[in-house]
Amino acid sequence: MRIKSVGKILCVAAAMTMFAQSAVAEKVLKLGTVGFLGMPIGDAIDQALIPTLKEASGGKLTIEPHYRKSLCSEQSCGEQANQGLLQLWTSSTANFGNFGTALAIFDLPYIFKSIEDADRISSEWLAKKQCDIAAEEAGHVCLTVYSSGGFRQLGNAHGPVHVPADMKGIKWRVTKSPIEYTLIKNWGAVPVPYDWAQLYQGLQTGVVSGQYVATPWQHVAKLHEVAKYYTEIGGSWSGNQLSMDKRQYDALTDQEKEWLHAAAKAFGQKVQELDRDWVESGEKAIKADIKEWYVPNDEELKLWRAGAIDAWLNAKGSFDPATAERVLKEQGMTDFIAQLKKAGAL
Repeated sequence: MRIKSVGKILCVAAAMTMFAQSAVAEKVLKLGTVGFLGMPIGDAIDQALIPTLKEASGGKLTIEPHYRKSLCSEQSCGEQANQGLLQLWTSSTANFGNFGTALAIFDLPYIFKSIEDADRISSEWLAKKQCDIAAEEAGHVCLTVYSSGGFRQLGNAHGPVHVPADMKGIKWRVTKSPIEYTLIKNWGAVPVPYDWAQLYQGLQTGVVSGQYVATPWQHVAKLHEVAKYYTEIGGSWSGNQLSMDKRQYDALTDQEKEWLHAAAKAFGQKVQELDRDWVESGEKAIKADIKEWYVPNDEELKLWRAGAIDAWLNAKGSFDPATAERVLKEQGMTDFIAQLKKAGAL
């Protein structure tokens, strides 16, 4: 009897120990995102962020993803993080602006020359510099900045567009972004705010004749079926970010923070890789089905950049001029620096 009693006691003790261990073994971070599986953001979360964090922490820190706006949508995700309803969230750098201006520099037109430059400079120093500012200013710890679709490019159903003058008088779809509105207006077109969901039909019927959208998204929406003329002007980079509410981040142990940053780094590298492939495949498919894909020469690009100066002027106060100049210098964009300084934008 005594042996049986001892055995029962040991079994109960073992069970209680296992329960206690399991109770503290896993901390779940809920993530809200508009990304989804099948696009770079969703796939990078699934293939890099989640498994890296699980492996680094030995399962003590895990992520519960909520894709396709199932939990929230960009700005509302940040608000829910502030309320403690979730921990991690993604958004465009533009929508991060609802919480502070630290990431506004990524949205300046022509701050980057290419996807490669954007990825390199962001990864090497710019993302960390601006994310450190965001942590204090915005109440969110920005863990990484990355692209979702590369650069916006001009597509239209009207005809060839090689220089800004070719856009004069054409009705061009714009979002609610003041930067985009300024660009399209300065390039000579007529800015027309128009819903994304109706854009295919709008181009088809002539309500609008052009759009300025990242090429993979143009391919996904099949806009190239009705807009047969494209111009590779670059300009607006499709920056995105992954953040965690600062109060919840501060509550993590140093070890948990280390695990999280390792996972965020892996996610950033993976999403860059997937995004470049996404951009390349989207552009390849578009080029095979349109009448013209025009690449401006250096002199023509100066004209396109000149149209961006007012956007920089309007954004003054939301970015550090010395940081912006350093970014431009690292890419050899001395002519653009001179244009900006002459206008008082830098």
